[in-house]
Amino acid sequence: MRKFEIEHRVDYAETDAMAIVHHANYIRWFEKGRNDLLRSIGYPYSELEKMGVWMPVIGITCDYKAPSVFDEVIVIRSWVEKLKGATVCLGYEVISKETGEVKVTGTSSHGITDPKLVPIRLKKNFPELYERLAAAAK
Repeated sequence: MRKFEIEHRVDYAETDAMAIVHHANYIRWFEKGRNDLLRSIGYPYSELEKMGVWMPVIGITCDYKAPSVFDEVIVIRSWVEKLKGATVCLGYEVISKETGEVKVTGTSSHGITDPKLVPIRLKKNFPELYERLAAAAK
C-alpha cells in the first residue's frame, strides 16, 4: 500500500505538564495526515465538501508506543487500509524523523456520506474518487 508522509515539528502548546505531547494531539495529527493523503490523491477535503461528500469519523484507535516532546520533528504516515462500499479505514504511524522510533500507531474509520449523513456508495456515485482511494490502498 502507498504511504503518504508529512512532517510536523512539535509545538510547545501541544505538550502537557509532563513536558510530553498530550495524548489528544495524536488524533489531531491523524487528521492532518488524512487531509494530506486526500490532497495528495487530488481530492482535498474542501473539494469533497463542495462535491457533497463527507467523511465522518465512526471509529478511532490509537496505540501509544513512546512519547513525543517539544521541538521534535515527527513524521505522520497515512495510508488507506480498507475501502468498502460506503466506508474507508485509514492507518497511521507517527515516528521520530531523527531516530525512526515509532511513537504512535492507529486507525480511523470513516463513513462516506452526504451532508445529511446519508451513506454514499463511492464506486457508484463518485467512481474517480473511489479509484484514486483504491489505487492508494495498493
